Amino acid sequence: MKLQRKNGRGLRALTVGAVAVSGALVLTACGSDDNTKEGGKADTAAAGNIKCDGEGQLLASGSSAQKNAIDAWIQNYTSACKETQINYKDIGSGGGITEFLQGSTAFAGSDSALKPEEVTESKKICKGGQGINLPMLGGPIAIGYNVAGVDDLVLDAPTIAKIFDSKIKKWNDPAIKKLNPDAKLPATEIQAFHRSDESGTTQNLGKYLGGSAASDWKYEDEKSWPAKGGQSANGSSGVASQVKQTDGSIGYFELSYATSQDISTVKVDTGAAQPVEATSENASKAIAAAKVVGKDKDLALELDYKTQAEGAYPIILVTYEIACDKGNKAETLDAVKSFFTYTSSEDGQKILTEEGYAPLPAEIAAKVRETIPTLS
Repeated sequence: MKLQRKNGRGLRALTVGAVAVSGALVLTACGSDDNTKEGGKADTAAAGNIKCDGEGQLLASGSSAQKNAIDAWIQNYTSACKETQINYKDIGSGGGITEFLQGSTAFAGSDSALKPEEVTESKKICKGGQGINLPMLGGPIAIGYNVAGVDDLVLDAPTIAKIFDSKIKKWNDPAIKKLNPDAKLPATEIQAFHRSDESGTTQNLGKYLGGSAASDWKYEDEKSWPAKGGQSANGSSGVASQVKQTDGSIGYFELSYATSQDISTVKVDTGAAQPVEATSENASKAIAAAKVVGKDKDLALELDYKTQAEGAYPIILVTYEIACDKGNKAETLDAVKSFFTYTSSEDGQKILTEEGYAPLPAEIAAKVRETIPTLS
């Protein structure tokens, strides 16, 4: 998979067969040449270093931010493995956690870690164990915009907060002009789009605004959009589509949605010497400072949204795959471990930059790889 360039922004060139109907992707995944599965022995696939194990159907749902990465992972995985179907629905982090806690999916994708009450609830389906957070990828939350005649735009946290809180209503507002003295800003009304579904992307944006613009963003960092006003759309793809087609618009979504649709993105004034562009490399600089705050097998991270390090993009997220540490369903356990082993591997992490994401820092990736074989 290669990134093609257009007007300085990346366009994703994925050739994924008949990809995604209504956000669901059903592809053939992993299998063993030994259909008897005697001794649970896994085979090494001829293509690459993917080890195939398990069979049947894996149902998973959650984060739409990671959907493009999941698509790419499954495409590579299926070129090597044949006997497991993977159906991932990008219904948002909140929806994914709900379905996991109902016991209807093998794992969930979420851009925020399980809350304490969700961990407690997970013990009902994780017999003898509980749900844990396994970080699998990182990335920048791009602030995408569509303003005629404006190809370069700088905003800071207070200004972003006021825009999404409907306190700045026109593109030629003095606060925006101050940050962009050379731009020809029109008097166009700002059309701010946010997520209509429960979203970890929303929650991470809220954490950034609450930390870096506390006097201008008074809301709790929840998965549901907290502010009044603005317009809503479902999923990252929905928000990106609205921004793409609406003059005067602004919205937030994972970077690959901006690159694939050629949407301009905001550079963020963090207080560093230069405004910081939303790129996977710049997000990696911020994510590298993440600390593991989960206990035992749980690898929940604490991110620094207030970073002022040179070249570190502060509006970031980490997507977790959520599974049981103990008590996973026997019929899906081997396939879950096999798929996670690939996605966390060096080969699985390598493709993330091409897709507009940030690979896990080496130390965190090592902990994830150590934890996956212990799932039971």
